[in-house]
Amino acid sequence: MEDQTEKLHVEHEEKIDSDYGKSNADITLGTRGVWEGTLAEAQAANAHEHSLTVRQALKSYPWAVMWAFTISMSIIMEGYDTILIGSLYAYPSYAREFGTVDESTGLYQIPAAWQSAMGSGPQAGAIIGALVNGFVIARFGYRPAFISGLTLMAAFVFVSFFGFSVRLQAVGQILCGIPWGIFATIGPAYASEFIGAGVLQSFINRRDDWAWRIPFALQWLWIPLLAVAAFFMPESPWYLVRQGKYAEAEKSVLRLMADHEKPQARSLVALMIHTNDLERDISAGTSYLDCFKSTDLRRTEIACVAFLGQITCGAQFAYSATYFFQQAGLSSNDSYKLNLGGTGIAFVGTIASWFLMKRFGRRTLYLTGMGGMCLWLFIIGGLAIDTINQSVKWVQSALCIIWLLTFSLTVGPVGWAIPAEMSSTRLRSKTIVLARNTYYLGQIVANVIQPYMMNPEAWDWKGKTGFFWFGFGFLTLVWAFFRLPETKGRSYEELDLMFEARLATRKFKKYHVDAYDSNRENRVQEV
Repeated sequence: MEDQTEKLHVEHEEKIDSDYGKSNADITLGTRGVWEGTLAEAQAANAHEHSLTVRQALKSYPWAVMWAFTISMSIIMEGYDTILIGSLYAYPSYAREFGTVDESTGLYQIPAAWQSAMGSGPQAGAIIGALVNGFVIARFGYRPAFISGLTLMAAFVFVSFFGFSVRLQAVGQILCGIPWGIFATIGPAYASEFIGAGVLQSFINRRDDWAWRIPFALQWLWIPLLAVAAFFMPESPWYLVRQGKYAEAEKSVLRLMADHEKPQARSLVALMIHTNDLERDISAGTSYLDCFKSTDLRRTEIACVAFLGQITCGAQFAYSATYFFQQAGLSSNDSYKLNLGGTGIAFVGTIASWFLMKRFGRRTLYLTGMGGMCLWLFIIGGLAIDTINQSVKWVQSALCIIWLLTFSLTVGPVGWAIPAEMSSTRLRSKTIVLARNTYYLGQIVANVIQPYMMNPEAWDWKGKTGFFWFGFGFLTLVWAFFRLPETKGRSYEELDLMFEARLATRKFKKYHVDAYDSNRENRVQEV
C-alpha cells in the first residue's frame, strides 16, 4: 500500500507541472486510461453540494444517511454500557453481589476503588482499540474494521455476563472497551443513552443475579443485526480514493445516491480526488505523527480539546445521576424513574440538535452549551451548602436533568461533529482516534476521582462536586472562545485552505474561499 501511495504522490507532482496554465475543463483528475475526471467536474460538484438544502441533501443521499445511521448504531453499545455501569453502582442486586455494607446507612455500596476500576476499565480498553483501529482503517478500510469490532464484542460480553467477582467485572469492562474504541472511531454517536436506564428500571425489583446479568446480555442482541449490516455495507469512497481505486469509489458513491442524483456521481468522485490532491499538496503524510505537523497540529488540538470538553463539562457527574440522586436522599425507584425521564429528555435534545447545528453552527452551540452547563453545575454546588432544607435535593435533581438537556442539545452532538470536520480527509481516521483517545484519557481520570467525590465512605462531597466540574467546564469555555472556529457551511477543501492560510479563529466566518482559482493567493479572501 505504501508503494501505491508513493506512486500516486509522484504522479500527482508530475501532473501539477503539466497542468500549469490549463483551464479547469482541461485539467484531468484520476488515473489516465483507468478513471478520469476533470477539475471542472469537481468544481461543479462543489457548487452543487453548496446549493443543496438539508431536505434536498436527505433526498439526494438517502442511502448515505441510512448507512451512516446504521453503522453509528454500534455506538449504542458503548453508550448503553456507559449508562449501565454508572447506574449499576446504585442497583440493589448488583451492589449486594459485589459491594459491602455501609455501616452508617445499612445499604450496600460498591467500594470507591472498584467503582473507579470498572468506570475506567472501558476507556483503557478503548484507547487500545482506537489506536489499532487507526491502522486497520488505513490498511484495510472501514468494513473489515467494523466486522472485527463486532467479533470482539460478541466474545468479550461473556466475561461480564459470567463474572461473579468484582475483579472479573472490571476485566470484562476493559476487554469490552477494545471494540468500543473501534466503534467510536468508525461512526458518530447518536442518542445511545436512551436504552440503558429503561432496561435497569425494568429489572430493579428482581432480587436475584439475573437482575444485573440480563442488562449485560442484552448487548448481544445488537451484534447479529449489525453483522448483517456489515456484510452489505459499502466501503467509504474517500478511503477508495486515497487508495487510487477511483472506479470502485464511483460505484460506492452510486450506492449512496438517489436515482435522480446518480448523474452527479462522477463529479463527486472528481471532487474527492481534488480534495485529496489538495491535502497532499499541503501535507503529504498520513501517519499519526503527521497530525502534529504544520497546520494539522492546530486541527488536531481543536479536535482533541473539543472532544475532551464532553468530559470537562461534568459528564461523569451528570451521567451517574442515579447514584447522585440516591446519595442526595431519593429512593432507588425514584432515582431510576428520574434518570429514565432525564435520558428521554436527552434523546429528544439530541434529535433537536440536528436542526440547531444547521441554524446556529458549531461554535455558537458549543459556547452556549458549555456556558449553560457551567451555570447549572455552579448552582448545584451552591445548593449543596444548605444541608437542612430537604427540598434542595429535588432542585439539584431537576438541575441535573436540565444539564442533560443542555448537553444533548449542544456539546454532546457537536463534540462528535467537530473532530470529523476539523481534520483533513487524509488524516481523518487518525485525528478522530487521537481526539477520542484524549476523551478516553480524560474519562479515565474522571472515572477515578468521581466515585471518591460522591461515595459516602470516601470524600462525600455530594452536590458540592458541581463546583469541581464547574471549574474545568469554565476553562474549556475560555479555550473554545479563543480557539474553536466556525465550520458551518464549509466543505473539506475550503477548510483545508483556511487552515493553511492560518486564519484567526474568530474570522473564519468572514472569509470567502475559492478552491478552484488558479492563483493560489486569491483562494482565501476576506469579505
